[in-house]
Amino acid sequence: MTVRDEVLIAGVPWPVYKLAALVIGAVVLIGVGVVTASAAPAVLTAAASATAVWLGLRVAATRR
Repeated sequence: MTVRDEVLIAGVPWPVYKLAALVIGAVVLIGVGVVTASAAPAVLTAAASATAVWLGLRVAATRR
């Protein structure tokens, strides 16, 4: 991982893949919440998608 792959948030370096996973999770949460009008499937789907993106991008970042 290089310095360009990190963003400073409150003085703490965060890898970009973590921020991408959080954004994807939030988008999925809102999208599924609007479609189903229920919190349970929205939260579970958002957590699963954020985890998958987080782990997938982490593996991709370490292989570079």
